[in-house]
Amino acid sequence: MDGFLPGSRASIMLDVVFLAMFVVVPVLLWSIYQVKYRQRYLLHKRVQVTMSVILLVTVGLFEIDIRLNDWRPDAEPSPYYGSTLNTVLAVHLVFAISTFLLWAVTITQALRKIPNPPGPCAYSPKHIRLAKLAALDMCLTAVTGWTFYWMAFMAT
Repeated sequence: MDGFLPGSRASIMLDVVFLAMFVVVPVLLWSIYQVKYRQRYLLHKRVQVTMSVILLVTVGLFEIDIRLNDWRPDAEPSPYYGSTLNTVLAVHLVFAISTFLLWAVTITQALRKIPNPPGPCAYSPKHIRLAKLAALDMCLTAVTGWTFYWMAFMAT
């Protein structure tokens, strides 16, 4: 199914994921701000769990779309099609897969080891280190994803 972004050759799911990351990254940073500077632990927990569920469903639908509809024919007109685009995709996949794993560990460990209602605890320092890495990885996933999208589906 053709996408909806002007000038793009991407599918609708690629367009959705491309745009979704423009929401995910600011919400992620806002949530971190809320917990770090305002001590709004419950809000942070709710935002992170909600985002994780939404991202899991979105990425699941995206993976189904990618498996059913080959993206390569839509990317062939790109001047980057071939080894350059494959390299950019490989770099993106490193960040995307590591982000998925880091978020899964960060969320599950937080749900298991941080008290309910949430607040500072013995696990907090480890959670903060892991969460910083997961947040940085998410930002790098977004940047490399946007780069791949532009190179594959927008460049002519």
